[in-house]
Amino acid sequence: MSRPDIELFKELDPEALQKKFLNSLIKIHNVRRGSIWIQKEDTYVCVEAAGAESDNIKGVVLESGHPSIVGWVIENKQMTVAETKSDRRHYREVEDEFVVKSSQILCFPLFLREKEVYGAVQIIDTAPGKTRLNLDKEYLDPLQNLVDICSIAMSNAILFSKEKKKALHLKSALSRMQKESLIIGQSESFQKSMGLVKSYADTDFHVLITGESGTGKELVAERLHKRSSRREKPFLVQNCSAIPETLLESELFGYKKGAFTGATRDRAGLFEAADGGTVFLDEIGDMPMSTQAGLLRVLQKNEIKPLGETKARIIDVRIVAATNKDIKKMIAENSFRQDLYYRLSVLPVHLPPLRERREDIPLLVKHFLETESVKANGQEKKVVPDAMQHLVAYHWPGNIRELENLIRYLMVTTPEEYIQAVNLPSHFREQQSITDDPYASPGGLQPQLTNEFMVDLTGLTWPGLEKTYVQLLLKKHNWNITWAAKASGINRSTFASRMRKLNIKRNQTD
Repeated sequence: MSRPDIELFKELDPEALQKKFLNSLIKIHNVRRGSIWIQKEDTYVCVEAAGAESDNIKGVVLESGHPSIVGWVIENKQMTVAETKSDRRHYREVEDEFVVKSSQILCFPLFLREKEVYGAVQIIDTAPGKTRLNLDKEYLDPLQNLVDICSIAMSNAILFSKEKKKALHLKSALSRMQKESLIIGQSESFQKSMGLVKSYADTDFHVLITGESGTGKELVAERLHKRSSRREKPFLVQNCSAIPETLLESELFGYKKGAFTGATRDRAGLFEAADGGTVFLDEIGDMPMSTQAGLLRVLQKNEIKPLGETKARIIDVRIVAATNKDIKKMIAENSFRQDLYYRLSVLPVHLPPLRERREDIPLLVKHFLETESVKANGQEKKVVPDAMQHLVAYHWPGNIRELENLIRYLMVTTPEEYIQAVNLPSHFREQQSITDDPYASPGGLQPQLTNEFMVDLTGLTWPGLEKTYVQLLLKKHNWNITWAAKASGINRSTFASRMRKLNIKRNQTD
C-alpha cells in the first residue's frame, strides 16, 4: 500500500488538507468517490467530497436521529464496511438523484489526540460488482493507523485555523477600538454633556470643554470633529502647557525663513496645516498672554500672521479648547483675556469627574479590561463584586485616566481570571467600600454599610419587605440596576419591572 505524500502533513489550511487527504485515500483504493463528514451539534455535515457527484454531496447535512453509516461510525468510534443495497444504516435518499450510485462503503472514524471522534471519512466503491475495495484485515489495520494520523493532522489544522481567525478578529477589534475612540457612560450628568456635544457637532462655532484632568476632553474634541462637516479634514492637537512660550507661538502660527536664529526655512503652523479642519487646544489656561492675542485674531478674523511675515493669511479652522482650570478666576486675576474667553466659550461643555458618575465605573472597567485583553491577546479578566465596590467607592483624583492605568496594572499583576479586592493597591482597600451618598467626596465618607443594612424585618409587610430589599440592594450597588439585578438572581428587565411596580426611584432613598 502506498502512503500519501509527506507534504500532506505540512498543510495547515484545513480545506486544502481535507482535499489532499481524501484524494490520497481514493487513489490508494482506486475508487471513484469519497467524502469527509464533521459532527456539528446534532448533525453530520459533509465538508469535503471527491470524485463522481462530489458537487452534490459536499454541504449535505444529515440529522443524527436518522440512520446513516457516518452516524454509526461516529457514535461507535470504529470502522465499518457497508453494502449499500442491504445495509439499513445507508442513507439512500442522499443518492436518489445520482446517476452512479454507491455499491460498497468503507468508513473510518476521525479521531482527536484524546481518542474523541469528531468526524468520519467514507471511501466509496461505485463498481456494480463491489470489486474495488480491499477489505483484507492485513490491509485495513495499517490503513486505520494512517487515517488516525491524518485525522489528527486535520484536527490540528482546524485548531490552527480557528486560532488564526481568532487572532485576526482580535486584531480587527483592537484596530476598531483604536479608531473609534469609544466614549462610555450612562450616568445622567455624563449623558447631558454628551447631548450637548452631539448638538454642537452640527454647528461650526468654537467650543470650550472644561473638566478635571483625565476626564476625556481630547476624546470629546475628537468626537466633535468626527461628527462635524469638517470630518474629512485634519484634526490637529496642541497641548499649550507642554512647550515653552516662544516655541508655542511658532508651533501655532508658523514662521518665515530668517524670523529668528535657526529658522532656515519657511514653516507652516498648526492653524495653517489644519485649514478646513479642527484644532484642539488642550490646557488653554496655560497659554501665555502674548500668544492669547494671536489666538484672538484667529477667532475674530480667521487670519494668522506667521513670525517674520508682514502679511496676514486667511485660514478656516474650528477651534475646540479645553482646560482643567477656573478660567473666570484667571480672568479676575488678569492671567486670561476676558475677550478671548467669550470668543472661545460660544458653546461650553463641562465633563463631570468620575466620582460624580460612579454608576459608569463598572462599564468603564469592563471596557478597559476588554481593550487590554485584546492588546495582550489574552483572556479577559473579570472583577468580583467585592472588588468592584472598592472601585466604585474610590474618589478617583486622576479620573478615567487613573482608572485605565489601574486596569493595566491589574492585568499584569493578577495571574488569575478573577480580580479580587486583595489584588487592588492598598489605597483602594483602605477606603470604605461604599458611601451612604454615592456622590460624596472622599472626606465625607459615611459609616460602613453593615450598620445601615441592619433592618428590623418583623415590622414590615411582605410588599414593604420586598421594597426595602430592592432599595438596599440598589444602594449597595450604587444604583447600578444591572449589578443589583445580578445580585438578586433575576434578569435586569424583571428587576426594573419590580422597581416600577414598587414605585422605587433614586431620589426616594438617596
